[in-house]
Amino acid sequence: MLCQNLALFLLFNLKPRGLMNFMPEINLGNLAQIKLFDVLKPLFSGKKTGKITVKGKGGGELYLELGNITHATTSSAVGEYAFFFLMGLKAGTASFEPDGVPSERTISISTEQLLLNWSYRKQEWDKLKEVIPSTNAVFRLSLQKSPENKNINADQWNVLALCNGTRTISDIAESLSGDEFKTSKIIFQLVQLALLEKAGDQKPAKKKPVLGNFFPTVETELKKVIGPIAPLIIDDKLSDLGEKKDSLGQEQAFSFIEALSEEISNDSKKKEFLRIMTDFLSVEKKGAEPRHLPGVDLKL
Repeated sequence: MLCQNLALFLLFNLKPRGLMNFMPEINLGNLAQIKLFDVLKPLFSGKKTGKITVKGKGGGELYLELGNITHATTSSAVGEYAFFFLMGLKAGTASFEPDGVPSERTISISTEQLLLNWSYRKQEWDKLKEVIPSTNAVFRLSLQKSPENKNINADQWNVLALCNGTRTISDIAESLSGDEFKTSKIIFQLVQLALLEKAGDQKPAKKKPVLGNFFPTVETELKKVIGPIAPLIIDDKLSDLGEKKDSLGQEQAFSFIEALSEEISNDSKKKEFLRIMTDFLSVEKKGAEPRHLPGVDLKL
């Protein structure tokens, strides 16, 4: 972890020329410990140019030019879909080569739009997770008998044939297209058709979710201090907690706000964000005094 923090310091604080002379390629660490998105955020704001290489099972490359993503490639995809794949990796090592320039540019949309598209895809994943908790989940043919005839397409047949109660979604995806997202969507559809069921299915206990105006308020206030990337930060922190917007419990709201505040580098803006949000949460409880996070001095 110390080496990883040193690498990030060198990457985000030294000038490009100094980086090239001192360390042509910087090891950013293991994606099991640091998310690729967390590495990219300061690259965007610092308008960096270079190549990120992800090594391991299903790795690939990302290219940035002045903080904009212009090319992404994996063994099975290029462009936007390759970017989506790399952003979802939870294993492998990442490194950065300053000033690396792509041989081609496969991403023409703005980085902001690309991140929004990735956010929408993450939202789709959230919906799938209602049925599919992870790509390590195992499905089998449903024991329920239905009198109705089911019409399914070729892709659905291929997936159905491999769901034998022992293969994981990752195993099935690797046997077919290699796209875990596509395979998960197909399995979700087959579950809805009552053709598949999850082995050892267990439903989690329900929690009392935060109120409906919580996330709009959080997003509005966070945008004031970190800009349009705020919705992505919110989704990222929810993912860290293993939650979704409609499942975050009221008892988790304060710790969630505190986690978001760690993304604000300006100390005074961070304190102001905490003050506004803790006061907002407090007044939601009728007659309650404003509640602040423990150990945080919010006086500016």
